[in-house]
Amino acid sequence: MAGLIEELKRRNVFKVGTAYVVLSWLLAQAADLAADTFAAPDWVMKMLVTMLFLAFPLVLFFAWAYELTPEGIKKEKDVDRSQSITHKTGRKLDFTIIGILLLALGYFIWESRFESKDAQPAQDSIITSDAGMPTAESESPSSEVATTVNPKSIAVLPFVNMSDDASNEYFSDGISEEILNALAKVRELKVAGRTSSFAFKGQAQDIREIGETLGVAHILEGSVRKSGDTVRITAQLIQVDDGFHLWSESYDRELVDVFAIQDEIASAILTELKTALLDGEIQPVNSERTNSEAYDLYLLARQRLYERKSLSIESAIDLLDQALVLDPGYAPAYAQRGIATLLFSDQNYGTRPLQEAREEARGFIDKALQLDPDQAEAWAGLGLYYSQGINQYEQAIESLEKALAINPSLIDASNWLQNAYNNTGRSTESLQVLDDMIARDPLYPPAIGNAVNLKNAIGDFQGAQSVIDRAKPYMPDDFLLARSEANIFFYQGDYAKGLPELEAAMRQQPDHAVVRGEVGWGLYMTHQYERAAEIDDRFFEVLAMARLGRLEEARILAEEQDEQGVFITLATLLNQTGQSRELVRLYDSRWSSLAEFEADTPAAGLFGYWEMLELAYAFKQVGRSEQFADAMQRLRAAQEKQLAAGADNFFFDFIEAGYYTLAGDFDEAINRFAKSVDRGMTMASRVSEEYPYLEPLEGDPRFEAARLKMMEHINRERAALGLEQVEA
Repeated sequence: MAGLIEELKRRNVFKVGTAYVVLSWLLAQAADLAADTFAAPDWVMKMLVTMLFLAFPLVLFFAWAYELTPEGIKKEKDVDRSQSITHKTGRKLDFTIIGILLLALGYFIWESRFESKDAQPAQDSIITSDAGMPTAESESPSSEVATTVNPKSIAVLPFVNMSDDASNEYFSDGISEEILNALAKVRELKVAGRTSSFAFKGQAQDIREIGETLGVAHILEGSVRKSGDTVRITAQLIQVDDGFHLWSESYDRELVDVFAIQDEIASAILTELKTALLDGEIQPVNSERTNSEAYDLYLLARQRLYERKSLSIESAIDLLDQALVLDPGYAPAYAQRGIATLLFSDQNYGTRPLQEAREEARGFIDKALQLDPDQAEAWAGLGLYYSQGINQYEQAIESLEKALAINPSLIDASNWLQNAYNNTGRSTESLQVLDDMIARDPLYPPAIGNAVNLKNAIGDFQGAQSVIDRAKPYMPDDFLLARSEANIFFYQGDYAKGLPELEAAMRQQPDHAVVRGEVGWGLYMTHQYERAAEIDDRFFEVLAMARLGRLEEARILAEEQDEQGVFITLATLLNQTGQSRELVRLYDSRWSSLAEFEADTPAAGLFGYWEMLELAYAFKQVGRSEQFADAMQRLRAAQEKQLAAGADNFFFDFIEAGYYTLAGDFDEAINRFAKSVDRGMTMASRVSEEYPYLEPLEGDPRFEAARLKMMEHINRERAALGLEQVEA
């Protein structure tokens, strides 16, 4: 035995084996780094390690059986022992081993220093704020970040499309989203929203940075390779704080079993998380099945709907119709078809008349619920349907709350719900939903826009701007972000700065009704009545036409608005044109009491109860003192409620000026009017032509001073826009 060991030493077998082991370890480390960089499937590393392991005995065999000589490699038995140079080869191997060990030591030191550096935050590093948005913070220890992150939280990054056909990307995105939805149904698990998770698509960012930005403790990432009728899905669950891979798996399946793969991945993740984080039993995950071709069309359609563009929505409608031909029993496709139809109305992103869109959409939504009464998207679609109806907000709230009870990850449903809350005067609840949306999906544009609107309403312009500034690095060219920033300028009276941004946004999205309306607002406030009258926004079109004397056209458009449930446009026009008696007759024909009117037309948002102000003025004009007193009491109660909720903006002050004028408190009315003007409110140069309830204030020097100040402001804004001055 001793002789064998001596012979192994002489032939350098031990040294060759040692050099091979150390070199293999270095090779594996380099390969692991490359695999992470290029998102290689797990089998690549497994195959490499297996090959290195299998090669080890072969290397030892060659070291025993062959020898390196000055003439080249020869079999050991053919080498004269007196001519052998194994001692010289051994010396070279010693240096080789030392060199490899030094390389290994250098790698170990570099890796340790790199991890240590990552664990310490750099100055102005990205951390997660209470709302879940990224915010700049100096010299903050990483432990503070960790304490703000819910350990029961996860983000599903979009799986990488590794198919030969790049157009299959919608499929890999769809797989990611279906897994996200399955995880979101677990109540105690916080799942980052789709918009924010997908914002990191195609970016080679550190997992820890992504986790901190999204406010999650775990990341799921993976890849999808689709080829013909087969698909390979690889997924790995990563712990954010240390980058440790908790779980990874690859799935090779026939494409008809794609739903089973989704369910299997989601269930495996939940099982892994349950061990350390989740309490109670994990319910099985079950996706709704259809055939592979219909599912392909459905996924592609849903991706188009996310774009919120007219042509994309049209394309989605066509794709969903094809899917329903292939599978007439697929409830999710019916639900999305209903939503797509509503989104294509002329009050949203398309051109179809709203009432036509609602009638058709309701059929698709009802069919989806008939096929599956627990179809969350269908309940969300029903909520959107009611939201766009006439005074159907309570039905909308009920439907949307049910949708979110089934699937809390439906961020659009959350947005429609907070709008419904806001439109029924439930601003506090609206803000609560909005805060939750921003925490779950901090880069979701509607949540950002609505948060900015609420901050504008309470006079927190700095806070509103900070929301936008935090989002800009991830959404540099988003037109809705530009629209939100323009709103901040508008609520400070800086129309010349905000209007160009809005017009640029409208050029990007000419069919976007909200952006059109806000362009109309900017044009109207700067007395560009001719342009505002052509903006295709009913409210500012009507007001601009009235200023231009086009009263018949204005009346037709105002009545169209009234038929669609927007009462304020016609009410304002009738009072402006001296037809308050007709407004009262209109009220009598619809409501038997102001309580009914208030239920159907509640004080929405934090901008004052304009509808009740117009109605109170009409009652006073026709001598209905009892109803006037009732209306004033309700107006005051609504204003106080909004004040308590934080209302602090120029339009609210203006409604206050109207209230105090009707109440006979002219001093307070003038104070409120002046405050509104100081903040940026503008109107017609002859104020009572536009808002007749302020007529008793005209002639008072304090009122006239405030009015002249307003006209100076208008002319400054017009000059900045390159427009001629208007007469005061």
